[in-house]
Amino acid sequence: MSSSEADADVTPQSAIQEAPESLWAALRQIGPGIILAGSIVGSGELIATTTLGADWGFTFLWLILLSCVIKVFVQVELGRYALSSGEPTLQFLNRLPGPRLGAHWTVWWWFLMLLGTVVQLGAMVGLVGQALDMAFPGVSPWLADLLGTSTGLGAYIQNNPANPWGVLTAFAAVALLLSGGYLMLERFTTILVAGVTLVTVACVLALPWNNFPFEWDQILAGLKFQLPTDPQTGRLSAAGLAKAFAVFGITGVGAAELFAYPYWCLEKGYGRSVGPRSQDPAWARRANGWMRVMHLDAWVSCVVFTLATVSFYFLGARVLHALDLHPKGKDVIRTLAEMYEPAFGSWTKLVFLLGAWAVLFKTLYIASAGHARLTADFFQLNRLVEYPHDAARARVVRGLCVFYPMLALFFFLVLGEPVAMVTFGGFVQGVTLPVISLAAVYLRYRRLDRRIAPSPLTDGLFLFAAIAMSLFALYAAYDFLSKTFGAA
Repeated sequence: MSSSEADADVTPQSAIQEAPESLWAALRQIGPGIILAGSIVGSGELIATTTLGADWGFTFLWLILLSCVIKVFVQVELGRYALSSGEPTLQFLNRLPGPRLGAHWTVWWWFLMLLGTVVQLGAMVGLVGQALDMAFPGVSPWLADLLGTSTGLGAYIQNNPANPWGVLTAFAAVALLLSGGYLMLERFTTILVAGVTLVTVACVLALPWNNFPFEWDQILAGLKFQLPTDPQTGRLSAAGLAKAFAVFGITGVGAAELFAYPYWCLEKGYGRSVGPRSQDPAWARRANGWMRVMHLDAWVSCVVFTLATVSFYFLGARVLHALDLHPKGKDVIRTLAEMYEPAFGSWTKLVFLLGAWAVLFKTLYIASAGHARLTADFFQLNRLVEYPHDAARARVVRGLCVFYPMLALFFFLVLGEPVAMVTFGGFVQGVTLPVISLAAVYLRYRRLDRRIAPSPLTDGLFLFAAIAMSLFALYAAYDFLSKTFGAA
């Protein structure tokens, strides 16, 4: 969304239209939430969620559900403000009062968070590489022999067979990003998200028929608010809390997705359909109508990614925990593949590996697209570049669509620890939740047009969500920092 597109005054009259009234017509207008779900159902669910289940069983089932549902209320309010103002996230954050260094400090906070999330994308590049190497194990040895194992590159490939696949993955993401815009992104994501969700839910439902019956006492216990304790000391487990906080930050609508959602809503056309804000009652009617569509969009996507997230958690808690398997290091994908084999048979290994490719690749692809759009605005807000027309901004976005997958590849090749990289990305997003939540509170109560304010019930749930997310994140950050500096 360019700055000119964000300016309501340039909205053509022909773009303004009434919101659909029937449920079926409204469902045909959803899409931004599905793109968000495509970004959400990724490394956090496949890696962090299953790992949490493997380590702690069903202890954190309540947290997984809370993480998926609670953030949607903040997501909707950010979308509400974008729809009414025509401005994407960084632009309306830049209008907040407070310290600034060129741009507002919240804009700079987003940029620092971005660096951490790109580290997380690096984990996805590597994990896709692992999955493809396991699916096609003969390719890397053949390539190493072709180059000569006595040479530096051939020996490197022989010792790191997943890395050529990681390189191919990054370049494939670039090619796909450069080949189309919003509509292709929405369609591609819808297909992959639907497929991955249906397969994962089916696997969970099949567990009782594959020697892993549901243990309802443990599942019900997991729905009760509880924190992990160290079995030796009986005190709260610092490691368990740290991992739980990272999972809370990365599952459901993470901070990165909260920043990105208004961009997707505006690219879908919700803001153009509402038209320039005015005192005309027709504007308020249109805005409230399109808000209902956006609500539907957000909650349909919530159902989708909650089903996927809980299903991955069930597989980790019921299968990996029972088998005492813990995904870590360079054997993450191999361990996760073992999660399927005992339950469903060896034939599922290839299916899982291809599914892991779909989950991780789409997240890399969608997240890079979102990062490119926000970064283009970041440059403009800090007066690093100017966009005289839409085509100039589009060129910058395309360049960033090349840059971010390549940067993610660099992080993977240098760091090479996918679980740690995913956990770090989750922590960075977690500490950003108070920033974006409190900004949403300010916009809701100080800047939002009262004619499109939420209902009292929705308003109360939004305020509860913003406060709860902030308190949880601040406590976990304090706990982490105090232990880090205390240990030092």
